[in-house]
Amino acid sequence: MKPKKNPELEIGRNSSLYFAIGLNVMLLMSWQALEYKTYDKDLATIDILDVDEELEEDIPIVNLNTPPPPPPPPPVVVETITIVEDVEDVEETIIESSEANQNEAVEERIIDVSEVDVEEVEEDVEVSFAVIEDVPVFPGCEGLSKNEMKDCFQQKVQEHVRKNFRYPQTALEMNIQGRVSVIFVIDSKGHTTNVRSRGPDRILEKEAERIIGLLPKMIPGKQRGKSVKVSYAVPIFFKLHEG
Repeated sequence: MKPKKNPELEIGRNSSLYFAIGLNVMLLMSWQALEYKTYDKDLATIDILDVDEELEEDIPIVNLNTPPPPPPPPPVVVETITIVEDVEDVEETIIESSEANQNEAVEERIIDVSEVDVEEVEEDVEVSFAVIEDVPVFPGCEGLSKNEMKDCFQQKVQEHVRKNFRYPQTALEMNIQGRVSVIFVIDSKGHTTNVRSRGPDRILEKEAERIIGLLPKMIPGKQRGKSVKVSYAVPIFFKLHEG
């Protein structure tokens, strides 16, 4: 029995070749599609650059910091010398030296003692209260003898200290106490000056100096009938009472 189909016209004989060719064609088309790029026409702008021909201009040359021209030379003055005949005689001034020379004799002068003025200088003498001849007179001690006046002076000073005594508040709060020795001077006019003190604390010293500074004016002490300065020392005790 003969086959009905023509063997030369069999379709499936070259199917593998056709499949390979088609596959390559599809791969090529897919690659081209992936590599294809597009651009937005609205964002693309075309700039036209106009290049004009530049004209070369001549730049003027300017010299900066040019020094000014030198000043003109001063005019030449021609001195004219006129010769004048000597008509009048001019007397020359002779200056004599005021210093004595060796030819002049030195005149000796004998000064009499009566011509010498002796100026007395008052000595600023300070005498201690213990050795003064006439002690300063405290107000209220007038008309007493020397011994009674000395005792009266010491008593009046003690009364003055007690009357004007005031314990400093700061010293009370800090429990400061002790003895303050005060030395002062009654000058030749009876005023209390040069007050000095020494104690356990400056607070107490200032209070002691304040009390002595309130002493009244006195009759100054005298040594050989002359008013002199008299130094005096007095102790002032600051003591706290134990409660």
